[in-house]
Amino acid sequence: MDTATPPAGPPPGRPYLALRVTRESAVLRVTLARPERQNSIDGTVLAELGHALDEAEADPACVAMVLEGSGGVFCTGLDFGEAAAGGPTGEAAGGEAFIALMRRFTTAPVVVISCVDGRVAGGGVGLAAASDFVLATERGSFALPEALWGLLPCCVLPFVIRRTGLQKAYTMALGTLPMTAAEAERWGLVDELTDRPDEALRRLLVRLTRIDPVTVAELKRYVRSMWFTTEQTEEFALREFTRVMASPVARQRIESLTTNRGLPWETSAQAGRSQHR
Repeated sequence: MDTATPPAGPPPGRPYLALRVTRESAVLRVTLARPERQNSIDGTVLAELGHALDEAEADPACVAMVLEGSGGVFCTGLDFGEAAAGGPTGEAAGGEAFIALMRRFTTAPVVVISCVDGRVAGGGVGLAAASDFVLATERGSFALPEALWGLLPCCVLPFVIRRTGLQKAYTMALGTLPMTAAEAERWGLVDELTDRPDEALRRLLVRLTRIDPVTVAELKRYVRSMWFTTEQTEEFALREFTRVMASPVARQRIESLTTNRGLPWETSAQAGRSQHR
């Protein structure tokens, strides 16, 4: 699949708008910093995450990029407001940029570590699943709720399946119920459940700092070559994402959320009650 040119990240000297980015020893710590929007994913977030990864890769002393959320939320996935306003062209570009970012997580010569201390849903599960390591506290929860909106987790599932296997990923997608961090660890979506993520991260870095970045990149390339996710798989995922986003059911339910600020089945029930009064 030809990768679309992602939106440009912040130019040198300009602060990030959606992220907090700090350098700590051999780690670039990246925090999704829009809790008022549930740390959802839009074009700005995708561009800035890509730029942060550029920074990490360009620094020979940087071993890992650590991704975390804020406000009790890791990431809730797609920004429905932007999706509703963007139209099919914007949705296709956004889906392609999202897949490209997750692919970079699996190929970059720096180690990507997601630290989950709160809710993760939809595309946020994809970011975690594409990471090399996932550390989570008991406060973490993981869900793929897309089916409730008439959508499918098209872009996310290949990366979730790589960690959990097909049936468990299918169960998450069809059941839509959130699972605890302990359950996610049993399913392979979390690598370590800990109440001291910084300590777990330090233990991990003791080993990671001894590995040459070339070896990191080679191991990622080798593992990716043995997995079913290919350019054709990603191209198919993007086509399905664009098709489903354009469906009447998805459009209606996304509009219900963005205009009425309520769940579609709740607003339908409210309308029914009003008609019978």
